[in-house]
Amino acid sequence: MALIGWLIRTLFLLAVLLLVLSIAWAFAYRYFDPPTTYPMLRDNVRGVHVEYEFVPLTAITRAMPRAVIGAEDARFCTHTGFDLGAIEDALAKNAKSKKLRGGSTISQQTAKNAFLWPQRSWLRKGLEAYFTVLIENIWTKRRIMEVYLNIAELGPGIYGVEAAAQHYYKTSAAKLTPRQAARLAAILPSPVKRDPVKLDRKNKRHARAIEKRIRVVRDDAIDGCLNA
Repeated sequence: MALIGWLIRTLFLLAVLLLVLSIAWAFAYRYFDPPTTYPMLRDNVRGVHVEYEFVPLTAITRAMPRAVIGAEDARFCTHTGFDLGAIEDALAKNAKSKKLRGGSTISQQTAKNAFLWPQRSWLRKGLEAYFTVLIENIWTKRRIMEVYLNIAELGPGIYGVEAAAQHYYKTSAAKLTPRQAARLAAILPSPVKRDPVKLDRKNKRHARAIEKRIRVVRDDAIDGCLNA
C-alpha cells in the first residue's frame, strides 16, 4: 500500500510539473519567438537545409494573413480556438470519402506547429487541443497569426513567410503581392509536394480563388482582430 501511495503521489507531482511547464512555455512564446520547432529539428537531423527567419507581423504584407484566413479559417477572429462548424463539415466529408479532410483552425495549427509533432494520433490531437486553449487565453489573435505565419512549413526546409518570400520570389514578406500571397496560402495543405511558382492547373484555380477571398476579407473587415 505504501508503494501504491508513493506512485500516486509521484504521478500527481509529475502531472502538476508538466502542467506548470506547459503554461510557462506558452507564456514564453507570447513574448519570445520560437527558436525552432519539431519539424525544423527533424529536417536538421535528416540533413535538410532549414530556411527560417522570424519577422514581426508588421513586416508581413497584410495580404498574407488575409489569404490564410480566406483559405483556411474565415472565423479566425471570432472563434475561441475551435470552429465546430468546420469540424462537423470535415467529419461529414470524411464519412463519405477515403481522403481525410481536417477541420483545424489557424489556432490549432499554430499550437501543433509551435509545441508538438505533425504525425496524426489521438495523443497529439489531445495535446493540440490543450495548447490551443492555452494560446487562445494567453496570446492575442495578432500573436497567434504572427507565430503561425512565421513557423508554417512552406516547402522542403522552408519555414515561415519571410523565408518563403525570399526563396520563391526573391523579395521580402512585406513586398509580396496578393497573387504571391494567395499562391503561398494555396500550398499550405501540402507544402512539400507543391511549389507556389509551379502550381498545376487545379492549384492555380485554388490560388485564384484565394486571391479573390483576400479582397473579401479586406472589404468585410473579417481580419479586424489583427489591427494594432
